[in-house]
Amino acid sequence: MHPPWRPHDLLFAGTPDGFVAAGARPDWLDDGAWLARAPLVVRRDTPGTGLVPVGARGPLRKQRCAGTLAVDAVVRCVTPEQLAAAVMKGPALDLRAAADRLTCIAALLDLAPQLHALGLAWGPAGGAGFWLASGLPVLRPDSDLDLVVRVPQPPAPAVIAALVALQAEAACRIDIQLDTGHAGFALGEYLRGGRVMLKTAGGPLLVADPWHGRAAA
Repeated sequence: MHPPWRPHDLLFAGTPDGFVAAGARPDWLDDGAWLARAPLVVRRDTPGTGLVPVGARGPLRKQRCAGTLAVDAVVRCVTPEQLAAAVMKGPALDLRAAADRLTCIAALLDLAPQLHALGLAWGPAGGAGFWLASGLPVLRPDSDLDLVVRVPQPPAPAVIAALVALQAEAACRIDIQLDTGHAGFALGEYLRGGRVMLKTAGGPLLVADPWHGRAAA
């Protein structure tokens, strides 16, 4: 299995020690038991040779750790798009039972057909994506729903309006990240107009045009 992998993709390592923390390794990662089951999320950063920048998350919201993973240590990749496809299959995942106690999953089940109808590549990210890929207990009844929507070209105003409507009508708070293929930004920030904080592999960049990365004056 080889890259390219994209931000928000979830990578499973063959061995827990394949993950190398960028700083001190936190206590919740010390024994390796968590990483034996938990995926690592690809993050935006400049990778080293043979390495992919990733982040580890623990069972608690505050438990985050940036680091790298050797490309050769990756045994499986789960993308947001694959998770969306699984959600669309419905009963096979038995998500309705989870939706009774997790508002973000209920919102995801309601929104999935509407997102699919827009014809965009999309998928759950954040805690919901992590939970769907691993089954590990990282969600709370009041967890937000994070979505990534791939928009390599500026979408039509009607598509933006549809995303805004879905976000406004959902049963929980929704954070929609728009991914251009080379960077990402928040839909909510884009809607305010003016300059947008673009997340790139080289760090955040304030731009006037998220699709072409032109720095704002």
